[in-house]
Amino acid sequence: MRVLVTGATGYLGGRLVPRLIDAGHTVRVLVRNPRKLRDVPWRDDVETVVGDLTDAATLSDAVTDIDALYYLVHAMGAKGDFEETEKLSAINVADAAKSAGVSRIVYLGGLHPEGDISGLSRHLRSRAEVGRILMDSGVPTIAFNAGVVIGSGSASFEMIRHLTEVLPYMPAPQWVRNFIQPIAVRDVLYYLVSALELPQELNRSFDIGGPDVLRYGQMMNGYALEAGLHQRPIASLPVLTPWLASQWVNLVTPIPRLLAVPIIESLQFDCIVRDDSISDFIPAPEGGLTGYRASVRLALVKMRDGEVETSWQNATVAGAPSDPIPSDPEWTGHTVFTDLRERRTPASPEALWAVVEGIGGENGWYSFPLAWALRGWADKLVGGVGLRRGRRHPSTLNTGDALDFWRVESIDRGHSLRLRAEMRLPGRAWLELTVDESGGGSLYRQRAVFFPSGLGGRLYWLAILPFHGVIFSGMVNRIVAAAETDDAD
Repeated sequence: MRVLVTGATGYLGGRLVPRLIDAGHTVRVLVRNPRKLRDVPWRDDVETVVGDLTDAATLSDAVTDIDALYYLVHAMGAKGDFEETEKLSAINVADAAKSAGVSRIVYLGGLHPEGDISGLSRHLRSRAEVGRILMDSGVPTIAFNAGVVIGSGSASFEMIRHLTEVLPYMPAPQWVRNFIQPIAVRDVLYYLVSALELPQELNRSFDIGGPDVLRYGQMMNGYALEAGLHQRPIASLPVLTPWLASQWVNLVTPIPRLLAVPIIESLQFDCIVRDDSISDFIPAPEGGLTGYRASVRLALVKMRDGEVETSWQNATVAGAPSDPIPSDPEWTGHTVFTDLRERRTPASPEALWAVVEGIGGENGWYSFPLAWALRGWADKLVGGVGLRRGRRHPSTLNTGDALDFWRVESIDRGHSLRLRAEMRLPGRAWLELTVDESGGGSLYRQRAVFFPSGLGGRLYWLAILPFHGVIFSGMVNRIVAAAETDDAD
């Protein structure tokens, strides 16, 4: 079939595309920013169309000659009225698919209680409304409702992992006693791919979930057992409201507040499979559905081996700058602050580049760790992503990857890495790290660039200027020293 995937740069979409290709389908992807696909291994195997679901005029080319459309986008974590944004996107896609004669839409929503959806959390209510719009579109739609998705890099898994690992004792909201039916990411992908084989006239929703129904507290302790940790005592406290709980999650996990809030709100309800009729249409995968602890075990192995395909970290951060750095000639007439440092070293360019590409995450930033940690905590407190977002792979970066509170804007492997700041700032900031061959060794160049916004931006730069001598010079010295040590080994 000719298949269009929306959300191909997201957690599930990025994993679905190669599986559709392997199944023999011709895949087209709709993206807002094609730069994000620059380094994905399947980039040359798909057709890429640039568009935005909120702009109906950009969708006609994307849906032309398409048999099936996957709707895998959401506005969770967005500022403002994300329900209206999701509704508009769903209406635009439904209209475009109907006009183009698309024969199947496949959608992934969330498990939710039956009946009136008005009392649900905003996130669950919006997911249910999108499913209704698509099923009423006149295009036969399969709407899967899934609960907590467990897999390496999923936001739900990372929340469970960090809460369990950080807290030896866990004061928790009452929702830790609610029942949840988690599902392994591999099983979600199995159902998504199999949906193309369903009868063409089928237009309905299906609940999907793994074989285990657990309380959220049991999920955390199940993770503890698989990770070799002691089980955590959990106390359910009625005073922890969803808002307070989301602030707590924001502080002790890498999940930013804008993403933690809808996740926590969705846990206020029992989210279990109430209609298992999917088994009448799609048989369970070979070997059966993956149990919760098995899915945790698989996720931990993927993390240990550096084989995380996609991650919640790489989702677009609402409100963060997304425009690339202006070229130097365009700086004329603008206030721009820079910090440029360089150093020659006998280390080979290969050794120096390995240190540069491995920066951040568990490896840190090679200077004044306390200062970086404090900046990360400050960003968390104001609702930013913070420093602990980490990185998807321990040694390899791709364009579009999240890297702590930076985003990889461009990478010329072996030569240059440019990072765009996604922390909360009164302006826009970039950090460029460059490696060149020089006289039998290497030249390392490091440039910080800051475009201030108003007086606040200028005062911010002046306030942190005294720290640059310590932080940025320390980075240069230690990065070069690490490369020289690695080269000597």
